[in-house]
Amino acid sequence: MAQAVVIGAGPAGLMAAEQLALVGHSVLVAEAKPSVARKFLMAGKSGLNLTKEEPLETLIQSYDEAADWLRPMLAEFDAQAVQNWARKLGQELFTGSTGRVFPTVMKASPLLRAWLARLADRGVEIRTRWRWTGWEGEALVFDTPDGPQRLQPDATVLAMGGASWARLGSDGAWVPWLADKGVQLASFAPANAGLLVDWSDHITAHFGAPIKGVALQAGTQRTRGEAVISARGLEGGGIYSICKPVREGAPLTIDLMPDLPVSEVAARLAKPRGKMSLSNHLRKALKLGPVRTALLMEFARPLPDAPNDVAALIKGLPVRHAGLRPMDEAISTAGGLTRASVTDELMLTAMPGVFCAGEMLDWEAPTGGYLLTACLATGRWAGRSAGDWLSR
Repeated sequence: MAQAVVIGAGPAGLMAAEQLALVGHSVLVAEAKPSVARKFLMAGKSGLNLTKEEPLETLIQSYDEAADWLRPMLAEFDAQAVQNWARKLGQELFTGSTGRVFPTVMKASPLLRAWLARLADRGVEIRTRWRWTGWEGEALVFDTPDGPQRLQPDATVLAMGGASWARLGSDGAWVPWLADKGVQLASFAPANAGLLVDWSDHITAHFGAPIKGVALQAGTQRTRGEAVISARGLEGGGIYSICKPVREGAPLTIDLMPDLPVSEVAARLAKPRGKMSLSNHLRKALKLGPVRTALLMEFARPLPDAPNDVAALIKGLPVRHAGLRPMDEAISTAGGLTRASVTDELMLTAMPGVFCAGEMLDWEAPTGGYLLTACLATGRWAGRSAGDWLSR
């Protein structure tokens, strides 16, 4: 029987399994889906953003309230360590202009294949279609193609993800089983999710158009990231980065001309327009372009007459929306196992010998390499902690 069982074969689970195998423990990885790391492979379809090339003190700020909690884990496996890890698996990397790091091949599959081969060489056994269904006494119970299986390892690492993209494996089904054990949990909520907007017909022509040269603000959070107009609302990194304050109820505004003060915008609008239509005047005086003009008309029509009032709207356009996309459509989730529910070693205080990692833990971060970095770092930490537990 395996000394350690890891449940979940995403990046956090595979990293935990590798750490356990490195110190000589037998490891079985149980994955509910027919294949491993499905969310990891899906992320690779857009290039696999591994990490962000930033010093630790800059990197850590993206984890907000969880920064202090994750600090020791990220200090041991920071952006540079992620890159070294990928290179040791034979991957050539490049860093984009914004500091995001990608494999040169812009795919996840070569990295995953090399990683799985190395895990096999180290004796890690992976069982797919093994769905964990909770505990019976001290035993882990699984539904498998060969019927129910019960295992009672000396250490367990849970790495089953949050509650987004259930079709890829992260369905949050584990929540009631841990709650029944007295584990403290924060409710899941969507993170890095698109915004739902009920557009009027005149926006249809702009579906798929990028929104460039703007700043988005919600609460105290402001970003110059881009967004895209979709049939259901607004998508993209700029929207994802202000997800948290929007989720918490802060109004969202768009600064359509972030490089100019409101006084300059008003001065340009105050110039005589003659017989020009307002749209043409906006185009010539401000060079807003069709997309930004369409947004202004969508959210502020009818525009006021006074140039100062129009300028104020251009600098802080209120966005009417219906909230974030549903949680299962979000890239990641907030919520999960609270910091108080685990020790500094990521072991459940209510269940000695059971460790947790990845998106099961209550932290969130924007896209841009931060999610994968923290999954790898917490998986490594939990695996090392479980290895130390077994060695006692």
